[in-house]
Amino acid sequence: MNVREFFELSAGKWFSQKTSQHLTLKQSEQGKSDLVIEILPPDHPQAIDLCQRAGIEPSAIWGGVKYSWKGTIAWDTQPQSPTNRQGETIAISVPDATTIDTGKLIYATSGDASAPRVASYTLGEDEALTLISEGENISSEERVWFESNNVRLRTTIVTQPSGESIASFYSEIRMGG
Repeated sequence: MNVREFFELSAGKWFSQKTSQHLTLKQSEQGKSDLVIEILPPDHPQAIDLCQRAGIEPSAIWGGVKYSWKGTIAWDTQPQSPTNRQGETIAISVPDATTIDTGKLIYATSGDASAPRVASYTLGEDEALTLISEGENISSEERVWFESNNVRLRTTIVTQPSGESIASFYSEIRMGG
């Protein structure tokens, strides 16, 4: 499997469950959401817009991915008052010149006027996708893999400059229809 095939296998509607542990604060949160992943062709207006915002020639990408989610998050300290969350992220893959299995993922979340963010990606021999993002205020490492065609698993570790960390585990089940 290559990165393009990985994203194509990810396309569809998923039920996602998340558990996060704020390691420094010793608090946890749980979340559930519906996640829709769509593949965007390189000439899709949202992919072209993101290329323009990032200063990338659209011919350098194979296409993009659109993630839309709607769900709730609850903290262990306030389990009775979950927070509703929804949003959308557009991402484009810019493969390295030598191989499609490594490169940069340029992404932007709806409602965020800041410049697009960049993560490096690597698809390992174990067919797990690793995304590493380094920013001024945060760094993260995410690992995504398929247990089967209809079950995706993800782990993330987000670290702030203060040293505070959040570890998360997601299980995602493909929904029919």
